[in-house]
Amino acid sequence: MVLKTSLAWLQLVRNKFYSLVAIAGIAFIVILIFMQLGFLDALYSSATQVHQSLRGDLFLVSSQYKSLTTSQSFSRTRLNQVLGFDDVKSVSPMNLAFAKFKNPMNGQKYLIYVISIDPENSIINIPEVRQNLDQIKIPGVVIFDRNSRSEFGDIADKFTQGNHQQIIEISPVNSLIGYRVKIGGLFSLGSSFGIDGNIIVSDSTFFRIFSNSFSTEMIDMGTITLKLGVSPQKVLQELQSTLPNDVMIFTRQGMIDFERQYWGNKTPIGFILNLMLSLSSIVGVVIVYQILYSNISNQLIAYITLKAIGYTSNYLFNIVLQQALILSFLGYTLGFSISLCLYDFAMKVTKLPVVMTVNNAFIVLLSTIFMCMTAGVLAMNQLRSIEPADVF
Repeated sequence: MVLKTSLAWLQLVRNKFYSLVAIAGIAFIVILIFMQLGFLDALYSSATQVHQSLRGDLFLVSSQYKSLTTSQSFSRTRLNQVLGFDDVKSVSPMNLAFAKFKNPMNGQKYLIYVISIDPENSIINIPEVRQNLDQIKIPGVVIFDRNSRSEFGDIADKFTQGNHQQIIEISPVNSLIGYRVKIGGLFSLGSSFGIDGNIIVSDSTFFRIFSNSFSTEMIDMGTITLKLGVSPQKVLQELQSTLPNDVMIFTRQGMIDFERQYWGNKTPIGFILNLMLSLSSIVGVVIVYQILYSNISNQLIAYITLKAIGYTSNYLFNIVLQQALILSFLGYTLGFSISLCLYDFAMKVTKLPVVMTVNNAFIVLLSTIFMCMTAGVLAMNQLRSIEPADVF
């Protein structure tokens, strides 16, 4: 066994240039898979980060709800009906909309996501939001997401440096008339594939901004807090059987799964990322196969000589598989290291949560080993059909 391993390694190091090219090729595929997984995870985690931050046991949305960025309004009456159930402790409305945010530095307007909450019963479980609830109680005061993209200007930097008098202009998407608001604080949430930046406002400020676009009788989401010890699944079934079919009720995980399914299956970006992930694996097998096949061709005389002096085909196959295994580990190590740097760069540029996880690192390692071993098995077909008498 020592001889087999040594021979596989010696064949790889005999031609250092070939080995480096092989490792680089595998590392390239590893990087592709890592980046696809990273962006796919970022797609799901960023799309559900608002859901993750909400307090509540159940969530009420319109029956036309598709995702948080395409939410539909429904009557506030439905939320009041829910409050009449014995197991319900409290309810809180939430309104969501895109608005045009005027960059105070260059005057350019960009879409920003406006999240409206009741400051007296905050449903967002972010410490910075709780600390600034008194600020947004003041009409015309908003808190700004410091993790918004750079298009919105240096709002967060100026506020951090002590400029607490920043006035910005926000207007409804379909209006030319802007509404001036003051930055009263900062919080950290982050952008997503559908949202470039966020601000949180009180419900009164929200309806001032969208005075001609939204009715105070309509809401986009309702959070439901249950009494201690009550089963969310039990109340969900009761609400589903009682409320009209113009609303849907979700548990927290149910709403997160619904959002993930929408972005993964019903949007172009989700389809593309999933497709590219599959293609990267296929391309990886082809590239590694070409690398190993080329190596076998270059070392063909050596393999035939070993066959001629009595070594079995299984012995030669083991050498090829060991080479594939060695290349997979070396290529993975290089690809993993470069991917860490690319993740950090992508997160800084896009403001998306592109982070390396233990789960992804393990999945890509297993995929790389499987990819290389599969390519090794395919490449061995060349050895299976050649006999020493055909060459000598």
